[in-house]
Amino acid sequence: MQIPVVRNVLEANEKMAAQVRRRLSERSILALNLISSPGAGKTALLERTLRDLAGEFRMAVIEGDLQTDNDARRVAATGAQAVQINTDGGCHLDSNMVLSALDNLDLAGLDILFIENVGNLVCPVEFDCGEDAKVALLSVAEGDDKPEKYPLLFNLAKALVLNKIDLLPHVDFDLERARAFATRLNKDLAVFELSCRSGAGLESWYAWLREMRAAKKAS
Repeated sequence: MQIPVVRNVLEANEKMAAQVRRRLSERSILALNLISSPGAGKTALLERTLRDLAGEFRMAVIEGDLQTDNDARRVAATGAQAVQINTDGGCHLDSNMVLSALDNLDLAGLDILFIENVGNLVCPVEFDCGEDAKVALLSVAEGDDKPEKYPLLFNLAKALVLNKIDLLPHVDFDLERARAFATRLNKDLAVFELSCRSGAGLESWYAWLREMRAAKKAS
């Protein structure tokens, strides 16, 4: 009995995701769904990105958390629009939540919408939120075998951010091993090694955002 229920839930989600995608595409807004374990650095990456690219793009963030608006307040401090979604224990955002959040954003002139999903490497991957691309984050404070242990995310993502490389001298993490696992799953995966603290590697990430935004605008 569980299989039809799961299928129905995902099918309903897909219909809502199509509505999200249509609303954003009408305005040529690039939507990126950031997925990672808790503490991998999604919010820190957004803070740097929003500040550093403020002169180039108009950006907004939909923040997903079980409780609190801590991350939304951090994002709003950069000057970007931020909408908080609290799932009250739910392990992921879905397209209905995102669709509702769009009503609380000024979409006019918006270039990029970031969806910061709930910290989880499993459930958020299953639910299309109407994004153009999923972005996987993996910090070097985690295991370098995460792509092998949680393959679906790395298979579906268009980009992988290997974050907190400033910690490499202090942790047992093999960048090449993590990259090899991920690109074996997805040969087209763009991989960025960076540190939000030091700024190392951020320019490559920004260049990818510019390319993605240009492609969206031209589509």
